[in-house]
Amino acid sequence: MSDRVKVRLVDVAHARSGDKGDTANVGLIAYEERWYPFLVEHVTRDAVARHFGSNIDGPVERFELPNLWALNFLLHGALDGGGTLSLKTDAQGKVFSTGLLRMVVELPRTEAERYGVPVAK
Repeated sequence: MSDRVKVRLVDVAHARSGDKGDTANVGLIAYEERWYPFLVEHVTRDAVARHFGSNIDGPVERFELPNLWALNFLLHGALDGGGTLSLKTDAQGKVFSTGLLRMVVELPRTEAERYGVPVAK
């Protein structure tokens, strides 16, 4: 048994996304209150920027909404001008929520057990 495990965000949260100009706005909401601290600690601004890589051209901002068990991310430069200016297939940024849910966090098994998060098989 490995001492490190993987947790898929899709197993602990749901997400919504949309656009505001050239910025994709992504909300990540924990399914259970006990999983919110896991999201806060592991779904950082830098981790999200690495996850999306060259799909975004600008910085990532993160906002914590503990009363909603949620994190909100602004992905600047994600929409190639946005709306009517963009030639991207998803000029309104709707697919960024699905993209974020595909993120996998690797952490020590003991930490996953402490959070009570489901571990990927």
